[in-house]
Amino acid sequence: MAGNTGGSPSIYPTLQYADARAAIRQLTEAFGFTELAVYEGEDGSVAHAELAQGNGAVMLGSKGRGGRFDEAMKGGSPAGVYVVVADVDAHHRRAVEHGAEILMPPTDQDYGSRDYMARDLEGNVWSFGTYAPEVHG
Repeated sequence: MAGNTGGSPSIYPTLQYADARAAIRQLTEAFGFTELAVYEGEDGSVAHAELAQGNGAVMLGSKGRGGRFDEAMKGGSPAGVYVVVADVDAHHRRAVEHGAEILMPPTDQDYGSRDYMARDLEGNVWSFGTYAPEVHG
C-alpha cells in the first residue's frame, strides 16, 4: 500500500511547537533544513510548515490551534508521524479490522489530500494520507 512516488518521502515526522516560528528559524539556521512551505493561520500562528533535509522532510505547526491533530496530541508527545499511502480508505479499513483506535476517519482536506488519523497502543498519533510534497535533496 505504499504511496511513495518519485522524489517524495513516504514518512514525515510531524511536530508541534509553542513557538513554531522560532523552531523554523532554528531548524533552518542551526540545523540546515530548507523551508519548503509555511502557511499561516489568521492569528499569525503557523498552521502548517514543511522543512526538508536531504531527501527527507518534517511537517510542523503551532500548538493550540485546535483541530483534530492538535486535539489528538494533547497530553502526549509533541511529535507524530505522517505516512503517505496510495489508498487511504483501504488502509483505514485494515486499521479498523485490526482494532486500531481511529481519531479521525478518512476525510477530504481543503489542500487536496485525503487523510485519517489513529493512535497506536503506546499513544503515538499516526496520520495516513495522500499528501506527498516533493523534496529535492
